[in-house]
Amino acid sequence: MLKLAVLVSGGGTNLQAILDQIDKGTLPGVSVEVVISSSKKAYALERAKNYNIPTVVISKKDYNTPEQFAEALYSRLVGYQVDLIVLAGYLLILPLKIIKHYKNRIINVHPSLIPSFCGDGYYGLKVHEAALSRGVKLTGATVHFVDEGTDTGPIILQKAVPVKSDDTPETLQKRVMEEAEWIILPEAVKLISENRVRVEDNIVTIL
Repeated sequence: MLKLAVLVSGGGTNLQAILDQIDKGTLPGVSVEVVISSSKKAYALERAKNYNIPTVVISKKDYNTPEQFAEALYSRLVGYQVDLIVLAGYLLILPLKIIKHYKNRIINVHPSLIPSFCGDGYYGLKVHEAALSRGVKLTGATVHFVDEGTDTGPIILQKAVPVKSDDTPETLQKRVMEEAEWIILPEAVKLISENRVRVEDNIVTIL
């Protein structure tokens, strides 16, 4: 059994994409053990509760120091004995302690074709605004392992999505989610659950 912790900050549509595939039986041997949110207002918490999945809110502002926040998050993850951490619209930078402890066991979905429109400051609609400002004809999404940098970890999967001439950041965001993110995130989880992902020299090989 591959035990997941899914970390969220907002609506939780990528969490839902994973839950839908578990429901369909396409992710055998995968279970979401806990959903951890950086915000108590995140609708993703309601999605988790609908599946009787334990939820935890760990907000950085509730702790006096970054170290206290890091320890609270770390202890929850270790307590649930998770095998893989999935960042599904999680807007905080993970503490270094967690990144090191779970090396090549944390994945993130980013709404662009890395290395385009990624790194510090590129999140949410800002990614799609940048893509439209640059005039690209293709964008998409990337699932990658998380390392000490921002969007710099080994790339697992990518999927391209066309940009239309009348797109707004909102319509492009919706298409990227529906045609890329919701597809490749569960697919990456499946590959990892089947032990088909190898990392060497920052390059992923799918077996």
